[in-house]
Amino acid sequence: MKNFNVRKIVRGNVSGEAVVLPGSFSFLGDVDMNTSEIISADSPEKGNFIKDKILIYKDTKGSSGGMVVLMTMAKKGIAPKAIATVKPVDYNLAEGAILTKVPFVCEPDGDILNEIKTGDFVYFNSDEGIISVD
Repeated sequence: MKNFNVRKIVRGNVSGEAVVLPGSFSFLGDVDMNTSEIISADSPEKGNFIKDKILIYKDTKGSSGGMVVLMTMAKKGIAPKAIATVKPVDYNLAEGAILTKVPFVCEPDGDILNEIKTGDFVYFNSDEGIISVD
């Protein structure tokens, strides 16, 4: 099992299937807030759904509107189980994660984007500051 130490933003302990995006991601414009489908034309994961997945990506792009989309998705029961970003936390998205209780971490100590693949089963423990993959 490979472990990554991460910076804890919103605590929680979940596990599930990963959706890994190699680049930037925006909840406002890259995902359908009614279905959780990734709709960004330039995303290699276009057509995948983030509902109940561990969403891992490089950094957040866009504006404060992403927080509203995350909150809307959570109210509909289609939000991701957890979020991890390689770059430092986006404060607007962190606020949305706090309000929706979606565990959130950032700044892993390894090359998480290349060592975890979409479909891998991930153990996400932001209480301890660790993400693990088999």
